[in-house]
Amino acid sequence: MWTAFSFPDAIRYNFLDADTYRRISARPERLKEEIHALKDGSTIVLDEIQKVPDVLDIIHALIEEKREWCFVMTGSSSRKLKRVGVDLLAGRALLKTMHPFLASELASPFALDMALVQGMLPLVYNSKNTQDTLNAYISLYLREEVQMEGIVRNMGNFNRFLEAVSFSHASVLNISNIARDCEVERRVVQNYIQVLEDLLLSFRVPIFSKRAKRELIKHEKFYLFDAGVFRCLRPTGPLDRVEDVDGSALEGLVAQHLRAWLAYRESGSLYYWRTSKGNEVDFVLYGTDLFAAIEVKNTAVLRPADFHGLQAFKEDYPECTVLLLYRGLRRYLHGGILCLPCDEFLKALHPDKSLSDII
Repeated sequence: MWTAFSFPDAIRYNFLDADTYRRISARPERLKEEIHALKDGSTIVLDEIQKVPDVLDIIHALIEEKREWCFVMTGSSSRKLKRVGVDLLAGRALLKTMHPFLASELASPFALDMALVQGMLPLVYNSKNTQDTLNAYISLYLREEVQMEGIVRNMGNFNRFLEAVSFSHASVLNISNIARDCEVERRVVQNYIQVLEDLLLSFRVPIFSKRAKRELIKHEKFYLFDAGVFRCLRPTGPLDRVEDVDGSALEGLVAQHLRAWLAYRESGSLYYWRTSKGNEVDFVLYGTDLFAAIEVKNTAVLRPADFHGLQAFKEDYPECTVLLLYRGLRRYLHGGILCLPCDEFLKALHPDKSLSDII
């Protein structure tokens, strides 16, 4: 839909279309022949490029002809491209990432409680039955990208892994614990996590260690890419505390917003901070014009202990902007720490705005 809106006059190749897939995959040179028949400067959109990775070599050759053709390629997985070792057009193409909706992108009012359950995927957000759509998205996506492509040999192990890894969402990643829960080898879990990242279903956040004054842990934090996908994969029962699941969902929702905001701004990186003694800050934003620490609390009433991590970080980095996002209704200042309602912050988070504009 985005490519149709942004490039209405483009020539299109959708490799999800069976006829297009068969025609081009059988003889990729057909693409070159057809594009040579176009005017110089034409725009060509190729959707789901990972389905026919051999065409990247053709596109490489066409770019070298310097006839001002514009190629727009979309895909939902990089794994097949990596596996076949094709030319990835390094230095000849710009990589742009698309993320779940930001709250600021919605035409309808943003509802935080709803976003924590259904997430922000466009397909799901616009659905009349969000839960069924989420379930279908995960099952169909996994069947197509994992089973059909033969990425994983034992789907039973992989399904157990998906359930186990959902408990690591918004947590420090401990591969050994996940392997023990799944009853598989550690290297298998490492491969499964790489599968999720290649399928754009998860991401990791590294530790912020610049000019470190304290001993820090070294492990990364793990996030599923959307709060709704997390809620769909995370099993719950009588022994699960609702506030724990909601807290992980809230931190993940903030993480996906910050990640998208940084990507669209094309400036800054996302980190977290945790010392060996337990002081922690959920997110650190760092770039040429950006240095901020953000803590997320799933509570409407803040306690003194909720500020300890930010206070410790501020001691080490006095030049940093420190924010605490919570479920309350009003913003206020506590010991130099700006406390903001979480939904207010997310609704203001827009790629055209700097952090100072947002807060």
